[in-house]
Amino acid sequence: MAALVVGTSGRLLRKAAECPAAGRLVADRVGCWNCLQGAKRYLLTEDVLQLRKFQEKKLENEYKIYGQKDEFFRTVEKKLANNTLILRTELINLLYLCQSKNEMELVKRTIYRYHEENRNRAFGEFRFGPIFMRLCYELGLEAVALELIKDQTLNGFFGDYTSFNILMDMLFEKGHFEDALNVLLEMDRENVRFSQDTYLLAFAICYKLNSPESWKIVNTLLEDKRLRGHELSRRTQYFIVALGLKQNDFLKAQYYFSQLQPTESIVYDNLKILLLAAFGNLKNLLQTLEKASKINTYFVRKPNFCKDVIIAVREKLELDPDFIIQFEEIVTKLKVSGQINELTLDDLLCEVPHPKGYKMQLLKETKRSQRTLQPLQSFLLSD
Repeated sequence: MAALVVGTSGRLLRKAAECPAAGRLVADRVGCWNCLQGAKRYLLTEDVLQLRKFQEKKLENEYKIYGQKDEFFRTVEKKLANNTLILRTELINLLYLCQSKNEMELVKRTIYRYHEENRNRAFGEFRFGPIFMRLCYELGLEAVALELIKDQTLNGFFGDYTSFNILMDMLFEKGHFEDALNVLLEMDRENVRFSQDTYLLAFAICYKLNSPESWKIVNTLLEDKRLRGHELSRRTQYFIVALGLKQNDFLKAQYYFSQLQPTESIVYDNLKILLLAAFGNLKNLLQTLEKASKINTYFVRKPNFCKDVIIAVREKLELDPDFIIQFEEIVTKLKVSGQINELTLDDLLCEVPHPKGYKMQLLKETKRSQRTLQPLQSFLLSD
């Protein structure tokens, strides 16, 4: 496990680089709500990833060069063989035209050549990194993306936080949390600016690793002076609270929970009762659940609780016969009213939120003619 410490300049430094192979890590389970598997592990929205826009751009480039792709690839091969200058437009087209792992080999060789020729002029120019990462995301080639972003001969080619964020999200989605953490460390080594999405990814990765070392990383990041310019998103704070509970640092978890404005959120409801259980505030816990079970109007949202969270709370109450009887009665009421969720807290934390404008897009999609299934506006015009 790689650990981080704060240096005199406030930068994060690698303290230990010995990491177990990705995929072999088994997180310590603290209570039965710590399910590591089965969650939707996406973190970034389409607004950030822009995979749909990337695919549209690919189709556009394929249309422009229709029937000439093989010839274009041969031209690039010849340029590489003859040590001829690679043009920016050629690399851009190559990235958008690549469709397979075999073609990716040509893309990699062209990237190395282009960077070698332009390393001193790359600053401020067109950024290839995000396009390359989206290509790897689409083709499922996270290993290739990881290989190139860690290659010091390409230092500066991936000089933007978007490239690192997309790769961390890709690795997170595949469950390669150790590799994702190493990308964060590489990002730090190269002095790439952290964005708000970077912090979300960092805390989510540490949450998934769920170890004392990852909790130290969280605390180091929270103390890092670069974070002062960022307002932590609610989602990011949820990960901090959840990991704090896993690591039994209840005071830190409580502090960050107290920073959250009460909201109609399932995650918020579940973290609240877990904190009450953690501090042994069982009377207040039962009162909270009882109040939730008595809501019987459509005008007020009914709080919803995860089944695994209820199980964890039950374990806390089992030692007190009086409390456990009352608790089971309340849980029965919650089940009858449909307020026990089969999803785990882990599922809810890692579920991707809807992108910006989602509701408006949904509204547009519903405005269709029932007869022709065409957009309503065009249907009216045609009539």
